[in-house]
Amino acid sequence: MSNVDDTPVSAPSKPAALSAVATSAKPAPKVADASPRLAGAEAARPAAGKKGEKPLPAKQRRRFIWTSIGAFLAANFLMFLRFFFPRVLFEPTTVFNIGYPSDFPLGVDERFKQLARVWVVREADRIFVIFARCTHLGCTPDWKASENKFKCPCHGSGYTPEGINFEGPAPRPMDRAHVELNAQGQVIVDTSKLYSWPKGGTDHFNDPGAFIPV
Repeated sequence: MSNVDDTPVSAPSKPAALSAVATSAKPAPKVADASPRLAGAEAARPAAGKKGEKPLPAKQRRRFIWTSIGAFLAANFLMFLRFFFPRVLFEPTTVFNIGYPSDFPLGVDERFKQLARVWVVREADRIFVIFARCTHLGCTPDWKASENKFKCPCHGSGYTPEGINFEGPAPRPMDRAHVELNAQGQVIVDTSKLYSWPKGGTDHFNDPGAFIPV
């Protein structure tokens, strides 16, 4: 008699097999919850504010650009308008008081050269005022007391103490301004009216108003 068990072995049922497979399979790694990380990223991101509003730095750059463009256009517009207005030159008055005849010693007085561009010249019998403008090209000559003459620094024209040209390219003597005495006996000078001695022309230095007798 044989000891072999002849009882047939039955196949495991289908649910049992699936359970065994599930038990033997390696469990899937647990997915970390990303919500805290996403929350931190959202907190670090600057708030956009209202819908369509740019971040503050962008708004400042845009404002600066538009301000620069506006200033440029305004400056050009003002320069454009400038052409419609005449250019006005403010010059010193042409009529002024220089004091009494007794205030001036014999010779050339330069007190009013810077203020009114004139020299006051007193001679033994008269006072006259020379307009300090070279008759060559209009430069202002200098009085050289040591040389007893006027000398133009531009082109070397020379004049006597009476303003008569004697050297250089000056074609004629310097002009003289109108002078007269007011009611108080003071000398009034008017540089808008000049007396000249044209080259080859008539001498007007002895005309009334060209000098004051003393």
